[in-house]
Amino acid sequence: MEAKRRRKAALAAKEDEKREKLPLTEAIKVLRAVEVASPNCSYELFVKTTLGSGMAVPKGRVSLPREAKPPKEDKILVFAEGKKAEEARKAGAHIVGGTELIEGIASNRIRATTILCTPDLIKPITPRLGRILGPLGLFPSERRGTVTDDIAGYIKKLAGTSEWRADKAGNIRAPIGMLHFPTEDVVNNFQHFMTSVKRATGHIQEHGDGRRRTGGEVKRVIPIAKVMLSSKSGPGIRIADA
Repeated sequence: MEAKRRRKAALAAKEDEKREKLPLTEAIKVLRAVEVASPNCSYELFVKTTLGSGMAVPKGRVSLPREAKPPKEDKILVFAEGKKAEEARKAGAHIVGGTELIEGIASNRIRATTILCTPDLIKPITPRLGRILGPLGLFPSERRGTVTDDIAGYIKKLAGTSEWRADKAGNIRAPIGMLHFPTEDVVNNFQHFMTSVKRATGHIQEHGDGRRRTGGEVKRVIPIAKVMLSSKSGPGIRIADA
């Protein structure tokens, strides 16, 4: 049964690859023509990633050159104590505390969109929260910079950016422009967003990232299966130059 399922999936992938792809600028023109009566609707980007066993869902932050919609406000939680906790509060963190926050997060009473942690608290929170927050892409990580002593600096970097996150199936959806935007603005937004996705999925190497984690483990790259652009009433168009 498993072999049959794999053959069926392979055939479906081949058929999908045969579908016509358009350069981004051509896809924009097609959707603009379809939505000629709705200039205030948005271009919607869809990115399908292929998550392997044990892979966390991709997530990242981006500041689009021209925002399609007002960014949602972050709810920032910081694991910090003493002076670092006070710095976090002054920097604008919404929830600050130590290990006493663990049970509240585990029971879903305490929720946040971004979680930061000082290096001295990462070990105490890992046994209880690693398996809960890890699959959601929320567990603090040195690689992503969310385990840091410079909590205030990280919070400052969040200003003017918005977070994107894949769903459990690895699908990413985001508005990247309005139909009335000039083509150049949509292209710039598309490129900025895709750069963020490629960085989060390992296709673009971070400066100073040696591609290996501690212990010699090779950093896994999450495949990007397809990139599509659509609109409210328009078709989903595969992008050839993503």
